[in-house]
Amino acid sequence: MTKQRENLIGILAAALLIGLDQWTKYLAVLHLKGQSPIVLWDGVFELHYLENRGAAFGILQGQKGIFLICTAAILVLIAYFYNRLPAGRRFFLMRLVGVLLTAGAIGNLIDRMRYSYVVDFLYFKLIDFPVFNVADCYVTVGAVLLAVLVLFVYKEDDLSFLSLRKKNGRSQEL
Repeated sequence: MTKQRENLIGILAAALLIGLDQWTKYLAVLHLKGQSPIVLWDGVFELHYLENRGAAFGILQGQKGIFLICTAAILVLIAYFYNRLPAGRRFFLMRLVGVLLTAGAIGNLIDRMRYSYVVDFLYFKLIDFPVFNVADCYVTVGAVLLAVLVLFVYKEDDLSFLSLRKKNGRSQEL
């Protein structure tokens, strides 16, 4: 499969995941906003509507500009490194990481630009974990997968394509 085809598939997959995220948030607004939480597993898991005007765990409340700049920078970096991935099956999981991180970032950015907050609705009551959404799941799974791949799957030589500069004829890693 050519690199252009792999990139197109990645873009389409991210668009599909963004659509799924936005659809779940639409359903949360439609069915949960202003309502009591819907208990799916008593004492463990609920659908609980929340408008998060901050980032993870509610930090940086109301800082829409900072979120826009940071998200744009992150998306540029993801696109840059995604495009540098060699074609082929060897880096399928690394491409998946790029798709998940992109979909999660864009999914929450859409909310921030549209509403000035992010719609959250998934709540693990058992551990009193902060309320989150599908885009947050994408980012979490993508970040954990990236850590596993870098620590346990790919060797340093496998990731040499990530080098940005050459020094004395040899690649200098970031």
